[in-house]
Amino acid sequence: MKVVGFSGSPRENGNTVFLVETALKQLGKHGIETELIRLGDKKLEQCTGCYACVKQKQCSIEDDFLQLFQKILAADGIILGSPAYHSSITPKLKALLDRAGFLGRWVTNEMKAENSTYQWQGTAFSGKVVAPITVARRAGQNFAFAQLLLWATVNDFIVVGSNYWNVAVAGAGGKVDAAEDTEGIGIIAHMADNMAHLLNKLKQ
Repeated sequence: MKVVGFSGSPRENGNTVFLVETALKQLGKHGIETELIRLGDKKLEQCTGCYACVKQKQCSIEDDFLQLFQKILAADGIILGSPAYHSSITPKLKALLDRAGFLGRWVTNEMKAENSTYQWQGTAFSGKVVAPITVARRAGQNFAFAQLLLWATVNDFIVVGSNYWNVAVAGAGGKVDAAEDTEGIGIIAHMADNMAHLLNKLKQ
């Protein structure tokens, strides 16, 4: 089994990376293969709404998206981490999710006439497991966290929670200090334990 963790932060070694790595390390203790991907290193354009993926079954924008999309398809589970920027996830993570969600739906479905109704045949992510993580200095968590939950549930993922929301408090004055949020670390570690448990149950 494999879980890929995406850090939506533009900071190479910021609080979001620390938290995603915390989850991945905990998953590693359960024998699960993991990979960390920093979106700050990637070229990702926003979805243009061109609808080319409906017929082509692939995105028409040429950047790093296809490689990342294939990583999601190959994984059993993914972790989506983002700092809260004005109560929202970061633009690169949003671009990845918009395009992945759009393409993932039309890979397995065909667009119908305007007066028709849909009986969706799942998505490219059906049955996969996802866990969101957000980090903020103080507030802004709820909307950013909700964005990730809304994306996951509309795309037919199975969402993993913890004994509290998967959030941490860090970054006052721009500090990289998520390691000091011992409660947040415990929440993320428990989330990873839940993910490992669920993945093992799904594979039985």
